[in-house]
Amino acid sequence: MNIKELNPDASPRAAFGARVRSAREARGWKQDDLAELVGYSGRHISAVETGCKPPTLRFSRSLDAALGLTGTSESFERAWGEIRNGSLLEGFPEYVTHEARATEIRLFEIGIMPGLLQTPAYAAALAEGDVRRGTITPEQAGERVTVLAERQARLVRPRPPTMLVVMDESCIRRPIGGDEVMDEQFQRLVEFAELPNSMLQIAPYVIGERRSFNLPINLLTLADRSMIAYAESQAQGHLDREATFVLSSLSSYHQLQAESLSQAESVAMIEQLRKGTL
Repeated sequence: MNIKELNPDASPRAAFGARVRSAREARGWKQDDLAELVGYSGRHISAVETGCKPPTLRFSRSLDAALGLTGTSESFERAWGEIRNGSLLEGFPEYVTHEARATEIRLFEIGIMPGLLQTPAYAAALAEGDVRRGTITPEQAGERVTVLAERQARLVRPRPPTMLVVMDESCIRRPIGGDEVMDEQFQRLVEFAELPNSMLQIAPYVIGERRSFNLPINLLTLADRSMIAYAESQAQGHLDREATFVLSSLSSYHQLQAESLSQAESVAMIEQLRKGTL
C-alpha cells in the first residue's frame, strides 16, 4: 500500500494531519481502528492525515477522547483552535478570551444581530449564506455556530456580566432565514431586555449623522476595571487597550446611547416588526 509522505511544515492543517498519523501509529492502530473509536470513516481519517480535509471541532474533540488528551496542552482541540484562529481577524481570539471574564460588555452592531444575542437558527442561517456564496465550507459553518454557542454559554455564570447593547435599526430590519427564524430572534431580544443585568437599545435611522460609530465596536470592562476595545471591518480586526482610544470610544458609546431609543421604545419597535405593523 502506498503511504503518502507528509510535510508538517507545509501548513497548520498539514501539521495537524501529521500529528494524527503519528499518534495513531504510535499506538499501532490502523486508520480503521482509529475511525471506529472516533466515530468517523477510515477514509475521513486518511483525508485529515493527508491534509485533504480540514479538521472540525467535533472531530478534534473525538480524537482527544480516544487518545486521552482532553484538556491537555497537547490536545487536538487546542491545535484545531490554532488553525481556526489563523483565519480569524486579528485580535479576535484574544478578545474572546477577555470577553469570557468581563464584568461589563458594551456592544454596538450594524446590519446583523450581535453574535452574543443570536439564536442558533439565526446564526445557522447567516453561516449557510456564507456557504452558498462559497466563502466557507459546510464544516466551517457548523464550527462557527458551535463556537458562537460556546461564547454565549461562557456568559451564563453565577455573576453574569452587565451587557449593554445598542443595535442600528438595520439589525432588526434585515430579514435573515425567513419569518420563523426572525420571530424567534425577536423573541430572544425581548427576553434579553427583561434580564436584570441587560440594556437593549435601538439606534433608529432618524438620528442620521448623530450616530457616533460607522463600524461595529465592542467595549469590555474587566474585573480590575481596565477596559479593552475591539473593532472590526470586513477584512480587519483591531484590539486596543490604549487608554486614549478606549476612553474616547466609551464617550462616543455614551453619546450613542443618549441618541438611541430607550429600552422600552426599542422593545416596542421590535414588537411592531413582529406583528408587521411597522
